[in-house]
Amino acid sequence: MFAAMLTGWDRQQASRLLAASTRKQRADSVGRFARFVGSYPWQWTPADVEEWTTELRGGRAHSTIRGYQNDVALFCSFITDARYGWADRCEQELGTHPVQVFHEWNTARHTSDYGARPEVRPFTRSELQEFFDFADEQVDQARRLNRKGWLAAFRDATLFKVAYAWGLRRREVAMLDVTDFTRNAAAPQFGRYGMCNVRYGKAVKGSPPRRRNVLTTMGWAVDVLTEYVEDIRGLYAPGKRTALWPTERGGRISVASINIRFAEYRSAAGLPPELHPHCLRHSYVTHLIEDGFDPFFVQQQVGHAWGSTTALYTGVSSDFKNTMLRRALGPALGKEGHG
Repeated sequence: MFAAMLTGWDRQQASRLLAASTRKQRADSVGRFARFVGSYPWQWTPADVEEWTTELRGGRAHSTIRGYQNDVALFCSFITDARYGWADRCEQELGTHPVQVFHEWNTARHTSDYGARPEVRPFTRSELQEFFDFADEQVDQARRLNRKGWLAAFRDATLFKVAYAWGLRRREVAMLDVTDFTRNAAAPQFGRYGMCNVRYGKAVKGSPPRRRNVLTTMGWAVDVLTEYVEDIRGLYAPGKRTALWPTERGGRISVASINIRFAEYRSAAGLPPELHPHCLRHSYVTHLIEDGFDPFFVQQQVGHAWGSTTALYTGVSSDFKNTMLRRALGPALGKEGHG
C-alpha cells in the first residue's frame, strides 16, 4: 500500500512537469520520515512529526528542516486528498486512514525566501577594491613571468568583476554566453553591454530556471568586459562556442572552479574568511542602495520576489551611516551654531 502511494504521488508530480530530481528528493524525505517513526502513513501522528523535528535539529539548518517537513507534508496532502481515494481504500482494507499530521503548530515557519547564513555579509568598498586589485596583480605577475596561467587569471578576474557589477549568483555568471549581453536603448553609452540577460536564475523548486534582464549600471564594468571579450576570450580558441568563460579544454567554467579561485584569492589577499562569492551579490545590492538607487529597482535587478529579501541582502557600511547621520544632523547643528 505504501509503495503504491509513493508511485501514485510520483505520477501526480510528473503530471505537473516537476523535475525527476525534485520528485526523488521528496520521496527520499518521505522514506527518511517513515524509517524514523517505524510505521506506515496511515499510522502517523503529529507527535511523530515533533519527535522527528527534534532529532533533525542536531546540526541542520532551519531551511533544511523546513524543506524536509514540506516534502512529507506534501505527500500527506496527496494521500488524504479525496480525489485520489487513498483514505477510502485504507479504511476498507486496513480499518484506518491517513491524516495530515503536519500543521502550522508543529512545522518551521517560512518567513521569507532568504535562507542564507546570517554571517554572510557584503564586502566593504575597500575590501572589494583589495580583492579586485589582488586579482589584477595575479594577471600582471603571471604575464611578467611568462606563465601559462595568466590567461585563466585574466578570465577569472573579469568574471568576479562581472558577478559584482551585475549582481549575479555563481551559477548565473558561470552560465553566461557572449550573446547574453545586449543593447539598452535607454543607455546607449554602454553599447552592446547595456543589458545582461540572465537565463539561469534561481528556480522555484521543481520549476525551470528563472530568467531576468539586468540593466547595466556601472560603466567601468563595461570597459572591463569589452577588453576581455575583444582581446582575451579569443585566445581560448572558442570557435563557434558561445560560453563567455571558456576553459582550455573547450568547456565552460564550473561553479566549483569559481569557489576554489575565490577562496584562493581571498586568503592570499588577507581578507576575512566569512567572505565568499555570493558576497559579491550582497555587495552589489548594498552599494546600489548606498548610491541612491531606488530599492524596488534593485529588487528587480537581482530577481527577488519580495522587497524584504532585498532588505536582508543590504548591509550599509559605517561610512554610509555616518554620512547619512551628518546629513540629517546638519540643519540642526547649523541652528545651534547660529544660536
